[in-house]
Amino acid sequence: MYKNVLLAVDINHEESWRKALPVAIENCKAFGARLHVVTVIPDFHMPMIASHFPANFMQELVLKMEAGITKFVKDHVPKTVKSTHAVVSGGKVYELIINYANEHDVDLIVLEAYHPDLKDYLMGSNAEKVARHAKQSVLVVRD
Repeated sequence: MYKNVLLAVDINHEESWRKALPVAIENCKAFGARLHVVTVIPDFHMPMIASHFPANFMQELVLKMEAGITKFVKDHVPKTVKSTHAVVSGGKVYELIINYANEHDVDLIVLEAYHPDLKDYLMGSNAEKVARHAKQSVLVVRD
């Protein structure tokens, strides 16, 4: 049924993947699908904020995140599951997840919904926005 499963993670926050990772892996095993593990570096949204960081900050951050996602996949994804991983940046988190899914023929997006705080109630969580806007099936794993 599924050929490409996307798992969006924040490698710095285990609660963003602890329960979703096994669900994504089981779907890949069941359908022989490829697992796309994606982490997002959100945009600063304002040039004024970006100007306070060193000129090479974003390049160094991308390199650090690429090393982190590579280690994450090595440590957490079984070798029996076909996988790829990516760091995406330069926009809103939910848009970057959806764009990656569209560009890589993803047919299932797996996200973990963890305890929202007040800002999530006011603005909506990224999982909620992905579920609302993605053309793919979206599986939101809850606590």
